[in-house]
Amino acid sequence: MAQVLKVVEPTPDSMPAAALAFSVIIANYNYGGFLGRAIQSALDLDWPIVEVIVVNDGSTDQSAEVIWGFDGRIKTIFQANAGQRVANNAGFADASGEIIIFLDADDVLEPDLAREIAAVWRPGVSKVQVQMRRVDIDEVPFGDLLPPIASTPRPEQVRAWASADTEYPTPPGSGNAYSRDFLSLFFPIGPEHDSWTDSTCLALAPHLGDVVTIPKPLVRYRLHGSNDSNLFATPGRFAREIARAVTRQRSVELILASLDKPLPPADRLRRSRHLLQLRIASLRMQPEAHPLPGDSRLTALGDAIRSIFGSSFYPVRRRAIMAAWGIITLLAPGPVARRLVSMRFAAGRS
Repeated sequence: MAQVLKVVEPTPDSMPAAALAFSVIIANYNYGGFLGRAIQSALDLDWPIVEVIVVNDGSTDQSAEVIWGFDGRIKTIFQANAGQRVANNAGFADASGEIIIFLDADDVLEPDLAREIAAVWRPGVSKVQVQMRRVDIDEVPFGDLLPPIASTPRPEQVRAWASADTEYPTPPGSGNAYSRDFLSLFFPIGPEHDSWTDSTCLALAPHLGDVVTIPKPLVRYRLHGSNDSNLFATPGRFAREIARAVTRQRSVELILASLDKPLPPADRLRRSRHLLQLRIASLRMQPEAHPLPGDSRLTALGDAIRSIFGSSFYPVRRRAIMAAWGIITLLAPGPVARRLVSMRFAAGRS
């Protein structure tokens, strides 16, 4: 397929960073109503070398017409519906940039994103992450930024947190720019890993390089009733999120072992504070579908108490609030517990 790049002659004061090439990969399935805005935001990046690759994953809506409207300005791949993982595998195989962004088809990049990333890029970086601004369906901002950080974490802090309990402050998929060298260590992502690309990439990034954080909202994270941020969109979502966490842990272990890298502690999932909240929600909402063998309300209660202590990027006050919510939710009568879960995991809350 012919290469479609936006190439602008760099100015002297922008070298040598201007030599960096960005590839923005958009895997799309039936998001035709948002897709054009996502594509245009990638084309509008204030950077000399950008390619935009759209993988249409068997959409049945108006997505094809939207894509054809950008003919000559983007690279396109049309495939039968196979899911995000397969779509992003195809996009990565066709990408040429040194920096890769997997842009969700309903999110929007700010024009200065690439320039901000290039300014901090260096050898050894696995990814640069930025903050994302929550916006509604019409791109009206609301709520906190993602991730809500009080200070900029250092790469060594991120690595320590991820090794200890799997968690570190990170945005969702579109807020991350990955090194091609990092992704090449495990792409294409096989079916034994999670079906969502960012799940594997985010989990591995601290173990295979430095995670650099830019504390600026440079991506618009669109929230609407049908996207994956709504934990109440379909039944069984809490169990699914827990199963995904287990898959992420297994993926990290498999890939690190294949690269002869040290493995993180096997019990670190039990120390994950966000996963603990999902476990509690699952145990109270649909205990019959809870996917962790041996887990129980009593086990979760002990973990909730322990979660107040130890090192974490969560401030002590936040840890105490999270633990209090967990303890009360575990001990409350069923209807009260369900109400507490609903309040905690309303659409858009993380």
